[in-house]
Amino acid sequence: MKALEENKLITRTLYDSMPVTVEYALMPLGMSLRELLNELRNWGKYFRNEIIGHL
Repeated sequence: MKALEENKLITRTLYDSMPVTVEYALMPLGMSLRELLNELRNWGKYFRNEIIGHL
């Protein structure tokens, strides 16, 4: 997650609560990857049985 923060893809907000709560959100640069990430997810769903079968 640190690399995603360093590359300005996400923000990390730490709340002083019990238990400690951390919230992640996409930054504009990260939002630009949504279409690509959706395609990767679709690919994973399509090949799920092949991927799991070879673990």
